[in-house]
Amino acid sequence: MTRKPGSMYRRHERPYTRRRYMGGVPGSKVVHYDMGNLQEDFPLELTLVIREPCQIRHTALEAARVAANRFLLKQVGRTNFRLKLRVYPHHVIRENKQATGAGADRVSSGMRRAFGKAVGTAAQLDAGQKLFTLGVPPQYLNDAKVALTRAGHKLPSPIQIIVESGQELIR
Repeated sequence: MTRKPGSMYRRHERPYTRRRYMGGVPGSKVVHYDMGNLQEDFPLELTLVIREPCQIRHTALEAARVAANRFLLKQVGRTNFRLKLRVYPHHVIRENKQATGAGADRVSSGMRRAFGKAVGTAAQLDAGQKLFTLGVPPQYLNDAKVALTRAGHKLPSPIQIIVESGQELIR
């Protein structure tokens, strides 16, 4: 069965999160939430912020995390950054499975607004919410911006990268 278009899951719904009462929720694909050097405090902190409210599937979160982490490991090295994913995909996405094959159009024309089966999870984000936080030394600022931009290409919403140095804010 193919994945449905993103327009089916674009708008925020009431969060559906009570896994105790639902059976067969697929596990989240997100593997790590903290990467890099977890002991050191870095002077520069970059934040990837979502500019529009949206739902981001767990597969897109993992793809963005892998893209940023892989670029940083190659360019900066394992000990020169700290990357943190700040959201968790709690919301369970449901889908009404449609019958396929000959004569399926007569079968699937009913059941409008059906409840559906759990097919995955998503994180519901509001405009201005922080998604990734990245700490780096000052000499790796440009590499950090490129890494977060690459992660942003995997996401379904426009992004903004905010750079903070100590207490002052750099745009």
